[in-house]
Amino acid sequence: MTNIGFIGLGTMGRPMAGHLLAAGHRVFLHDAAPVAPDLIAAGGIACKSGKQVAEEAEAVIIMVPDTPHVEAVLFGKDGVASGISKGKIVVDMSSISPLATKEFAKKIEALGADYLDAPVSGGEVGAKAASLTIMVGGPERAFNTMKPVFDKMGKNVTRVGANGDGQTTKVANQIIVALTIEAVSEALLFASKAGADPALVRQALMGGFASSRILEVHGERMVKRNFDPGFRIELHQKDLNLALEGARALGLSLPSTAVAQQLFSSCTAHGGKAWDHSAMVRALELMAGHEIAAA
Repeated sequence: MTNIGFIGLGTMGRPMAGHLLAAGHRVFLHDAAPVAPDLIAAGGIACKSGKQVAEEAEAVIIMVPDTPHVEAVLFGKDGVASGISKGKIVVDMSSISPLATKEFAKKIEALGADYLDAPVSGGEVGAKAASLTIMVGGPERAFNTMKPVFDKMGKNVTRVGANGDGQTTKVANQIIVALTIEAVSEALLFASKAGADPALVRQALMGGFASSRILEVHGERMVKRNFDPGFRIELHQKDLNLALEGARALGLSLPSTAVAQQLFSSCTAHGGKAWDHSAMVRALELMAGHEIAAA
């Protein structure tokens, strides 16, 4: 595959598109903001609309914040759907509603194109390092066609099932991440309040069964008080909303997920919607009247 479209060139999309350019693809670019000069310098071709991207590219990748944004990119004025044609592939790498994804897929397939939902995990660091985990839902033939492209952006690429299953997997991922952040926050807060050095506690735990990427990366953020966003709280709130809405539709109770969402809401109420999601610890610190700090 030579010609690829990429719509959504923010924190995640910009480095992802850059990897495709570096791999030698012709990449047709569109964003709500002017396309970054470095992408143009690397050979990217700026397009005036999603329609133009779809007309030029064999596959169109979308990476935007939420379900309404994807819908607008696909079906809004001069959207992708108005320029797509038979045999092409639309790939949504955003994190959005699984139910909406299934409806979007039906509409695109009615136009003769294939649709893949392929949300990612790994954040800005993974996007820049081309080490993302990519969870793909949709037709196997389209997945096989796109697999070499996914491999330019990620290291762990898995087709998990039909349309919507990729987004369902991402929601499950976000539940695990949120609850693990909560667990690490509580553990380090407990240790610090008890008089132990949380940095040394974290170091000790990294060698045992409690070790995790969250403890490694976000535990360090908590100790060092570095909450500059890698993944913003407001975006994780959006993902947990999808989890809780889906649970209601399925007749499920997700009590721990609901608690994690409340902690994120507390952060947002204190001006923290743009904090890194590891800053969930600040909501717990507020209740405890104690801040984690190295001894």
